[in-house]
Amino acid sequence: MIALTLGEIAGLVSGTLHAVGDHDPASVVDGVVDTDSRQMTAGGIFVAKPGEHTDGHRFVGAAIANGAVVAIVEHLVDEEITQIVVGDVIDAIAELARGVVARVRAGGDLRIVGVTGSNGKTTTKNFLARILSDEGETVAPIASYNNEVGAPLTMLRITDRTRFLVCEFGASAPGEIARLAGLVHPDVVIELMVGLAHAGGFGGIEETARAKAELVAAAAPTGTAVLNLDDPRVSAMGAGAEERGLRIIGFGQSPAADVRASDIEVTASGTSCVVHVDGQAIALRLQVLGAHHVNNALAAIAATGALGVAPADAVARLETVEIAERWRMQPMGGDDVRIINDAYNASPDSMAAALRTLAQITGPGERTVAVLGAMSELGESAGDEHDRIGLLAVRLNIQRIVVVGADARRLFLAAVGEGSWDGEAVHLPDADAAFDYLKDELRPGDRVLVKSSNSAGLRFLGDRLGESFS
Repeated sequence: MIALTLGEIAGLVSGTLHAVGDHDPASVVDGVVDTDSRQMTAGGIFVAKPGEHTDGHRFVGAAIANGAVVAIVEHLVDEEITQIVVGDVIDAIAELARGVVARVRAGGDLRIVGVTGSNGKTTTKNFLARILSDEGETVAPIASYNNEVGAPLTMLRITDRTRFLVCEFGASAPGEIARLAGLVHPDVVIELMVGLAHAGGFGGIEETARAKAELVAAAAPTGTAVLNLDDPRVSAMGAGAEERGLRIIGFGQSPAADVRASDIEVTASGTSCVVHVDGQAIALRLQVLGAHHVNNALAAIAATGALGVAPADAVARLETVEIAERWRMQPMGGDDVRIINDAYNASPDSMAAALRTLAQITGPGERTVAVLGAMSELGESAGDEHDRIGLLAVRLNIQRIVVVGADARRLFLAAVGEGSWDGEAVHLPDADAAFDYLKDELRPGDRVLVKSSNSAGLRFLGDRLGESFS
């Protein structure tokens, strides 16, 4: 974080300062800000966040041991550390982030990119970070730091030297993107797609679209909206962008797109296409698996182009990205049995895309194996969407369908009902049972997809399989 006095921090968070030792309101702090006491370093600021299962106030002592010199708390704790008492620590870190970003922006050349979408956010922010890091100091979220805690913590990592801040905005209810993006008003906003991820929290896909459009409404007045023209709900956001006077850059495979892809090919070693932009046709060879990542790459090329990066430079940098993120289409295993661990999260759209990729990368004499768990947060659509994925897996001729967990049973029943009944589909109670089954079932030539929502825990099953067959 940038250097601020304790008095300035207390003012930004509307808190009451309780200084200890040689601290006073004029004392300067510039350490890391985090809610995890284990991540504290010398001079850090620990945010004592109350949690669902524990309370950060219990870990102030651990934060001190790791170097914290200030704690933002909701009540004083009996520890020898300077404390700033606030009404709500979540609101406090948001307001601290707002203030820090405003100061850096006022004093330098900070440009901010915000990205949202039902799928592809994390891959796209990693693509953005790779492109922009060659232009200057770039701060981007760790993993999926995109919620009411993660987004402000990412913003607070900037320094006076930071040129680019990439923000990933997720949401599970209306108003959340507006609140988070409103802290920084990005110069460039990216709308990837509107799907059924988290639809249970929004009440349906149209409500999801309205929530995602909050990012366009929060863009800086002279900003740029980068919109997926292949998604009609995203394309429709162009009207709102025009009303706000934003520059619009369309991407996708649509002929109307300003940044367009053609000749898409998916193999076991990566994904290739031709990028058409500014009258150029540039070959792109991604190491990342899956045709669905092409649009993420196009979005990153379009957004960084709005910030002055030449498309050819953006393409060259994207070609160096080895994986989208851990547990996202991550190749594991060995030459005989290849594992694709894509079990960090799942929605109907991403599940379908991953299954299609599995089918595309499996050659003659090789066998497709899909290890599938539940998709969470789908609300009333959950049953029908699990049915749809079960049907798709059979229609793609996935030769072994291994369904894990009670919440995914509908997927198994749909696969069996579609014809996968002679041992091709099995249902197992948990990840341990699935591992025991697969370590004996898998054979040379198998191409294995492990896919589920985070809550199903199959990402660790993917790790175990990758290690066993490496």
